[in-house]
Amino acid sequence: MAKKIAVIGTGATGSVIGGLLTAGGHDVTMIDQWGAHVDTMKESGLHISIQEEEFTVPVHAIHIYEVCQLNTLFDIIFIACKSYDTVWLTYLIAPYLEADGFMVSAQNSLNDEWIAPIVGHTRDIGCVLTMSSEVFEPGHLKRNTPMDRITFTLGELSGRITPRLQELQQILSSAGKTELTTNLWGLKWSKLVFNSTVAPVCALSGFGPAHLADAPERVRVCLELGREALLVGQAQGYAMEPVFGLSMEEAIASPESLVENIVKVSRFEGKGARSFFHQDVLKGRPTEVDFINGLVCKKGRESGVPTPANDAAVEFVKRLERRELVPDPINVQRLESYMATESQKV
Repeated sequence: MAKKIAVIGTGATGSVIGGLLTAGGHDVTMIDQWGAHVDTMKESGLHISIQEEEFTVPVHAIHIYEVCQLNTLFDIIFIACKSYDTVWLTYLIAPYLEADGFMVSAQNSLNDEWIAPIVGHTRDIGCVLTMSSEVFEPGHLKRNTPMDRITFTLGELSGRITPRLQELQQILSSAGKTELTTNLWGLKWSKLVFNSTVAPVCALSGFGPAHLADAPERVRVCLELGREALLVGQAQGYAMEPVFGLSMEEAIASPESLVENIVKVSRFEGKGARSFFHQDVLKGRPTEVDFINGLVCKKGRESGVPTPANDAAVEFVKRLERRELVPDPINVQRLESYMATESQKV
């Protein structure tokens, strides 16, 4: 029997999932709180751009206030909102989940840590995203990552490979190349290392990941952010997966190689691709810095690992959010100076 699927949060990631699953013939309801985006999708469908290909998909989209009018239950609910909206949206949509259904956290950070206690640990599947996409105009999605590159990696919280995980892999493959993992938490932390290294520098400089190596101070800041995140992950006991071709030990020993590999991978997405912190700043909304670099700091305190560089990055990205700063390469120089001062206090 065909699965009834919902996607709550249809920004860049949610639109990739909802739009491409719909195009693949699946029964999908897309739910969002951005009124103009929902209205455009209702009236004209979702326009999708992937590399040189463009097409429009008629989708079933509803406003978040219309959730109370739903008279159906869903087998699978993808939650693809910003991390700071996760808890309340999980509580909102959980009553519409079938008893044997499950939620999928298609987000950055470790959102399964706060989704699972709400819906139950056996009703939550984790997903690690390796994709760049953007929605700046209502009803218009731009996917930067080619379809033949790995987009999603799915894992049970328990680490087992289950029949439902394999079925979900088949379903989600309509939206991008999908793999399975027995090491969800280690892979999630590995992705967090990437995000905590790249996102602040991109947002502060105004340049995408492909430009990280264009200035020496960007490289130096990335190295320190990544080094701290790796050490915290090691102290937390995560069995981290290779980060862009390097094991945790290799990345700690040679963070320069880590940044070099990040830049190589980012070039597949094009030099115009923007990181998610940068996109949020351009849209005038809060970033997820508290759930990326802030989470490195939080778990660093739990583990007794100092994180002055990530503490400084949180502070500077917050200044962007408050519009005390605007994206500019000079911000990275200022951050590096501030990091040096904070490191002396540790």
